Amino acid sequence: MGTAIAMTVALLAICGCSTSTDGPTGPMPTPPAGLGQFYEQKVNWGSCADFTASGERMPPRAQCARIKVPVDYANPDGPTAQIALSRLRATGNKVGSLLLNPGGPGMSGLSMAALATNTELAASFDRIGFDPRGVGSSIPAITCLTAQEADAERAEPVPDNSPAGIATAEDDNRQYARRCVERTGTDFLAHVGTREVVQDMDVIRAAVGDPKLNYLGYSYGTRLGSAYAEKFPQNVRAMVLDGAVDAAQDPVQESLRQAAGFQGTFNAFAADCAKQPSCPLGSDPNNAVANFRALVAPLEAKPAATTDPRGLSYSDAVTGVQQALYSPTMWPMLNRGLTELRAGRGDTLLELADNYDGRNPDGTYNNIHDAFNAIRCVDDPRITDPAVVGRQDAEYRKAAPFLDDGKGTGNAPLELCAMWPVSNTSTPHRLAIEGLPTLVVVSTTGDPATPYQAGVDLAEQLGARLITYRGDQHTAALVAGVACLDDAVIDYLIRLTLPPAGLTC
Repeated sequence: MGTAIAMTVALLAICGCSTSTDGPTGPMPTPPAGLGQFYEQKVNWGSCADFTASGERMPPRAQCARIKVPVDYANPDGPTAQIALSRLRATGNKVGSLLLNPGGPGMSGLSMAALATNTELAASFDRIGFDPRGVGSSIPAITCLTAQEADAERAEPVPDNSPAGIATAEDDNRQYARRCVERTGTDFLAHVGTREVVQDMDVIRAAVGDPKLNYLGYSYGTRLGSAYAEKFPQNVRAMVLDGAVDAAQDPVQESLRQAAGFQGTFNAFAADCAKQPSCPLGSDPNNAVANFRALVAPLEAKPAATTDPRGLSYSDAVTGVQQALYSPTMWPMLNRGLTELRAGRGDTLLELADNYDGRNPDGTYNNIHDAFNAIRCVDDPRITDPAVVGRQDAEYRKAAPFLDDGKGTGNAPLELCAMWPVSNTSTPHRLAIEGLPTLVVVSTTGDPATPYQAGVDLAEQLGARLITYRGDQHTAALVAGVACLDDAVIDYLIRLTLPPAGLTC
């Protein structure tokens, strides 16, 4: 899951109490034909004790519930799924509910209800987190690998791009897809994409009693937001999209832009590390890529020793490094991990990789890895031309040399989605939406996972107001502690006050 998009939200203790009876006003939209039973259902809020499938720690005072949605919106009388919700109630005069999504795809969003604690935002909105269909505590959950199989997959040697190596990698992908079918079912896998999730979001909006949606989405959550705006423009009140996924970008373009983004953040880390006398990548940032490759290359032959009996594989080392590049707050941990690796140990990088892959301390996994694959493969058109895959692999290595293992041959295996058992339900396209209020897009100049230009492009398509944040991290609004940015976002969400044109923080 080396190209997954993710973010982490700190959980804080909060009051969660509310004496306000204020709330959203205005007529509720008429439910789409045949879906009244879902739009008009009551949310039975209660304890979050049984909502722990993702391994997230729920904030105090949070309430949880599940609502029903049709698996297939074209067949509302058919099978149903249950979407897990979390809520922290507004502590003051309530504007409405604020639906939150952290990205992924495949990340649980229940702990997102704790975002922006002790702010005017928390006073004004019921903060609603949710696990998209198939994810975390929603039912059913996408399941492909057992914990033992996931551990084994991570420990596998990196295949070379010889004909035999390509054949082995493609067979592994076919086996993974077969396991997903066996354990999740083809019918459900066909309905886990963005197309369905945005319809679930509209059901959530109605179920919590809001005539219009207020939404804050990060990373892949921006794809959900823009797709919702496209399908339900008349139901949008306010929307902030941070760490943009450009709806017009095809998977190859997105992959290569992301490769360049991670290389740029690696370079920033290396420059920061070089200022320290004991930097494991050396004192000259120009040599950082070569020094990094020298550290991780031996892991292809033998894992580094760890307290955990698994050891640190080459794949896990690279995953751990990528995890730490999402935020400068993790750079000290990355420095420590690379310093350990120089001494022959891999505990810290293994911890980072476990966090990225959703492995819990007891050896179990949440389903972020399987959900990421299933959603991505149904969202994007698959690439089945070996020549295109070979060119993409070569260009990726050039864009991100710190990730280049030197095994490029001009050929590469078809990736998992080429073997996926159901067709994609979305395609890249430019957005042209009529009747949409002005939205806000936040884009970070040094974002490794969703590069800055994607935010610029998405804002242009939506006619949105763009806020630029100068930094080296993935997403920033209400998580980076930047008052210039946070104040503008909160003011917009509460009062619909647009940030100044060209605002840069």
